[in-house]
Amino acid sequence: MRHPGNPAPEIGALRSIEARVAGRQHGPISRLISPGDLGERLKPFIFLDFFNAEIGPGFGFGMHPHSGIATLTWQPGSDVRYRDTTGKTGVLKAGGLEWMNAGGGAWHQGSLLGHGRVTGFQLWVPMPPGIEDGPSFGQYVSPDEVLDEQIPGGSIKVLLGSMQDGDAVRRSPIESHHDMNYFVVTLEAGAVLRYSPPRAHDVAWAFGFEGAAVLQGEPSRGDLLVFGNSGAIEIGASGEPARVLLGTAKRYAHPLVLGPSSVHSNANSLARGAQRIQSLLEEITSKGPL
Repeated sequence: MRHPGNPAPEIGALRSIEARVAGRQHGPISRLISPGDLGERLKPFIFLDFFNAEIGPGFGFGMHPHSGIATLTWQPGSDVRYRDTTGKTGVLKAGGLEWMNAGGGAWHQGSLLGHGRVTGFQLWVPMPPGIEDGPSFGQYVSPDEVLDEQIPGGSIKVLLGSMQDGDAVRRSPIESHHDMNYFVVTLEAGAVLRYSPPRAHDVAWAFGFEGAAVLQGEPSRGDLLVFGNSGAIEIGASGEPARVLLGTAKRYAHPLVLGPSSVHSNANSLARGAQRIQSLLEEITSKGPL
């Protein structure tokens, strides 16, 4: 099976496997990517958290700040109650997307309304100069608005970026401000997908998070594989269905200047973000408890 469009630099050439990591566990969260390890190498994918735990209704993350980045949260197993300092509040149905572009500073919170074992991901993406100091923006995409392209033997869910569909290009409703693709690939047992990223995408990785995934011919279950900077990516399902998170992008060219909950391209921008976060905190607390 060959994904339509985006021809590989060499027909049949697969990207090499450059690294394999299991991530670091923090309670129910496995941090797969962070700037201290793979984030510098894989930017604009600078943080990636995998959530896989038993929960009860109301489990979640209290009001907390960011600046300079956007977070994309995909929670397929539970509805999520959300609130942010852009004034948006509500319930996002399971399988929808939460895109919180913090810009120059924002606070948000979320609680899961389901119970039992719940799996999901949160990705951090650095905003480029001109966007990192701008207004914050919360976008909440319902499950039926998430692009889900059927392919032989499975499907590709487009969380960010785009995919070729014959002569047409179909895009995520979210603007990431990067040349990047971020997909969930679901395959039936025995199915194989060969995906050729756009030629400019010199960053690529994949994470088999469910079932018996095979990446570049090697079994992968619960580890993240980092690929070389050119060629195709082959994803298979051996013996049982599999789900794989896949990211490819043109490498982000700017530095990563880190704060406690922020990432900017320079120290002055980071300082402005910290000031904005503090100002918002004072505004929030003046209205009552967080």
